[in-house]
Amino acid sequence: MCRALVVLCVATDEAALAALKAASVSADWELAPGATDVRSVLDQIDSERPHVLVIFGEHEELITIVRARSPSIRIVSDRDAPGATVVATSLDEVRGLVLGLPRPGGPVGA
Repeated sequence: MCRALVVLCVATDEAALAALKAASVSADWELAPGATDVRSVLDQIDSERPHVLVIFGEHEELITIVRARSPSIRIVSDRDAPGATVVATSLDEVRGLVLGLPRPGGPVGA
């Protein structure tokens, strides 16, 4: 069974999250509900099992937590933070950067 690429967006507030999700949406992957706080991010990592985290805003500590908790997740950030896989300099770059990341391989766990 093949599992679609899942993208989780994280922003500082609901308006920023809506803009980030709009910039991230694509027919090539599924968007998780998204989050604006650490607890929601960690809960969605457990429930949605995203392959990519798109995180905009001052969330460097969150990137560190996510990287330690889920080392294989790919992280697109709006800043050069330790643990980020790639940096998006604008919302316009997000979709291309997610698309440009290699899809995860290997077996899918139940």
